[in-house]
Amino acid sequence: MRVYLPCTLPALARAAEAGELAPAPLTGYAVTPALTEWYASGDTEELEYVALTEAARASLRMLAADHADGVAVPARRVVVAAEVDGPVPHNGADLQEKARVRLTEPIPLAKVAAVHIDDLYAVPDIEAAIAALPAADKGDDDARFTVDGAEAHELMWYATQEIPDLLAG
Repeated sequence: MRVYLPCTLPALARAAEAGELAPAPLTGYAVTPALTEWYASGDTEELEYVALTEAARASLRMLAADHADGVAVPARRVVVAAEVDGPVPHNGADLQEKARVRLTEPIPLAKVAAVHIDDLYAVPDIEAAIAALPAADKGDDDARFTVDGAEAHELMWYATQEIPDLLAG
């Protein structure tokens, strides 16, 4: 099953050094039975895009958490796509929870299929979304608009062989 794991550039660097995404448990997003049932009209490609989008939202929250903790991280959402066996669906009520899965083991980099990351031109919008996220969570419509603006950026696709170049630049 293809699982989309939210990440950041520093976390991707740690994974590259360790040879795996860890520590477990890991939260990812996938085409689960609950998502398929909820989004009945979508084909597999559309459903995978929904899972990727949910992982990108989770990556934004990871960036915001690092920022709140005073950690300097590049303002680029990162999603790692991996082929894994046996994720456990979360099966919650909202869309994010319908796609959420829990992985009980670290993911070896050999199982990574691709990395999705914001292009550099998206950085100002991602920075604005990080700053607006707390207000958006409290219901501020203008802040929500700013967060949605960041989500309008498509993530770029990179092969696993390109991970060292992503981390170097």
